[in-house]
Amino acid sequence: MILLRAALASLPLLALAASPALAQLREFSCVGAERLEGDVAVIAFARGGDRPRAEDLPRLEPLAEAARAAPARNLCVLGFAAEGEGGGATSASRLAARRARAVALELAKLGVERDRVRAEARTRGFASGGVDRRPGARVILLPAERDPA
Repeated sequence: MILLRAALASLPLLALAASPALAQLREFSCVGAERLEGDVAVIAFARGGDRPRAEDLPRLEPLAEAARAAPARNLCVLGFAAEGEGGGATSASRLAARRARAVALELAKLGVERDRVRAEARTRGFASGGVDRRPGARVILLPAERDPA
């Protein structure tokens, strides 16, 4: 009985430890980001791989520097994978998500706050013509949002 009470007493602490960090999340969307030009970097991956190629990582530095200098600008990391890279559409979506997350973690290492980076998988049907959907990741530094007031 004493052991049960002790376990029940520790539940609130366990719940707090398991919850996400109490941070203010930034509200922004990456819808349409793949169509933006300008502050964009393309990161390549080995076929079927989910780790960025080391020779491509320096491409992130100018975007990270610009993001640190302009705190109102957020970043979208869009991961892409071809269906032939280890399975069908579901496997490709998972691979694309892992690629986006890996690049987002690299941006964090460069000093970009994690809540300013949105990592998303993009599938073949997500964007229509004119959008580069080659396997890899596209990193887009978004323009600063205008104050609606």
